[in-house]
Amino acid sequence: MKKENIKKRARGRPRTIFEENSTNIVQALDRGILVLINLAKSGSSTLSDLSIRVGMPPSSAHRILITLQKHGFVEFSETEQKWSVGIEAFRVGSAYLERTSLVEAAHKIMRELMEETGETANLGIADRSDVVFISQVESHNPIRAFFHPGTRSAIYASGIGKALLSEMERRKIERLLRNSGLKQFTPNTLTSPDELFADLEKTKERGWAFDNEERYLGMRCVASPIYNSFGEAIAGISVSGPFARFHDQQIVKLGPIVRQAADKVTKLIGGKIPQN
Repeated sequence: MKKENIKKRARGRPRTIFEENSTNIVQALDRGILVLINLAKSGSSTLSDLSIRVGMPPSSAHRILITLQKHGFVEFSETEQKWSVGIEAFRVGSAYLERTSLVEAAHKIMRELMEETGETANLGIADRSDVVFISQVESHNPIRAFFHPGTRSAIYASGIGKALLSEMERRKIERLLRNSGLKQFTPNTLTSPDELFADLEKTKERGWAFDNEERYLGMRCVASPIYNSFGEAIAGISVSGPFARFHDQQIVKLGPIVRQAADKVTKLIGGKIPQN
């Protein structure tokens, strides 16, 4: 009997959840990404050439390009009558590269920081009114701070959060606080805007922030910001631990050590330390 020729799925190729005709896909967004990817590959292109490559009518491609142009993802040259990738696409792409290189660059420095201080080292970034911890090197001490990657904390009640806030304009901070409020987590939480801004000013002057049991009673933290190539604070590095080991004299010693560690990470990712 003649065997029926049945087309089989390639071995080792996983079944995809989203097929091309899946109802989960937003068609307009899918087409927009297709246009942007093709434009990135070609460098620059006329509307007619681009529409041929992506397989859609010029009118449809033009509407997508106008939308992308509105948000800075593409640019149009009147003289050449060509479209090209815009600065916003570069910024979005750089964010991934920056985040990836940041974690890799920081890990070695965090381990050195943990060994030098004996305390848990943390790496965090800002996400609106929160700090998100993205990496950690734990202390060998049995009593230690632990933040699982992805853990969030209120930005104003965190060492890393206050280090990042100290680099922001006051108006931006006020907008964040209007949305989040100043919830009291412990008796030490800074719930007064005047108190918080005074603390941020002090943080800016010395180059490191101090979380004095403001989120968790019994836990203290010292943090300093990490900067990108534009001199913008994009992340923070810290050491945290119990009050018993983070007494006032130790805090004064830890501040410059953490700041030096943050500066090392800044240099490793090609960042620029602002001259205050």
